[in-house]
Amino acid sequence: MPTILRIKGYRFFFFSREEIRQHIHVQCQHGEAKFWLDPQIELAKNYKLTRKELNEVEKIIEDNFETFIKAWEEYFES
Repeated sequence: MPTILRIKGYRFFFFSREEIRQHIHVQCQHGEAKFWLDPQIELAKNYKLTRKELNEVEKIIEDNFETFIKAWEEYFES
């Protein structure tokens, strides 16, 4: 479960043995969520994050999109 980024109390990561479609999980003290990265950024699942938190997380994902894609490709192509 590689952690890719920690920012503003959020931890962004993915599971090493989940599905092949590119996505990112995010966790904070209030809950967690999963966002698809491909073909576009989209909420896949939400577990107790507020709309405000989801908006903040989505903005962080947008700002760090290339970092997440690069980490995914490096991890799964090695």
